[in-house]
Amino acid sequence: MAGIVSIGEILWDVFPDAEHLGGASFNFSVHAVRLGNEVAFVSAVSDDERGRTARFRAASLGLDPEFIQVVDGAPTGLVSVRIDPLGQPDFTIHRPAAYDLLILDPPRLAALAERKPGWIYYGTLHQLEPSSRAATRRLVEALPGARKFYDVNLRRDSYTPQLVLQLLSESDVVKLNDQEVAAVEAMAGCHSASFREFTEVWSKRYGWQAVAVTRGKDGCAVRIGDDYAEAPGRLVTVADTVGAGDAFAAGLWHCLSRNCGAAWTADFANRLGALVASRAGGQPEWTTEELLH
Repeated sequence: MAGIVSIGEILWDVFPDAEHLGGASFNFSVHAVRLGNEVAFVSAVSDDERGRTARFRAASLGLDPEFIQVVDGAPTGLVSVRIDPLGQPDFTIHRPAAYDLLILDPPRLAALAERKPGWIYYGTLHQLEPSSRAATRRLVEALPGARKFYDVNLRRDSYTPQLVLQLLSESDVVKLNDQEVAAVEAMAGCHSASFREFTEVWSKRYGWQAVAVTRGKDGCAVRIGDDYAEAPGRLVTVADTVGAGDAFAAGLWHCLSRNCGAAWTADFANRLGALVASRAGGQPEWTTEELLH
């Protein structure tokens, strides 16, 4: 079992009535740790109240704050979140943010390499900033044997088609939702008749080892090599869907790192995503018993 380095955003999701610590990379990392994995979370905060609280909270959730840098020049990340009547979030991302300013210098890269992680996780939002993209490239070069897990996770005004297609071409495992499948195919000027066809064609095109498509209440589709499966949605009362996709990604990676089959992986990741959607916030408390119920 090889651990993972997760590089990306840590930020505060500001709802009308509360603030929750979040960010796709952060949420993914918390859930991956809860599943019993070794995770090095790489990000940055400012030396402000939200930043200090974020590092303390990260440590309390099992993440080593060693790689959560404290930087000058921008506030700790912030996102305004509005939830529609169906529980779907609308995000307004405030940038520049501290996570855009993280620095991976040789000592930090050496410290990460010493952990011998087998995987690197990243998403689109963080990679939009050229300096963050450069830092991730340095990380990939420092960990030449690590497999690359790309969570597409598109957010309004936080990606370009060129960036997304480049990241897709460089990755070993990809996770995206059904709306992102349509967006990606529009970027590439193509169309698939089914999720089975999409996962097969694009896996061959870029050499993906695995790909997953989440479909909300309709479940998901997972391909691992030639092994393809679809899992139906799980009936839950949705509190909000913030972080549900990140939890699914953690469940997906958890199974991939243990060489599980597509059907088992799809069901397991689906369960975790649904469990998180049934509770408010990106990393609500959950137990293994609830996950396997």
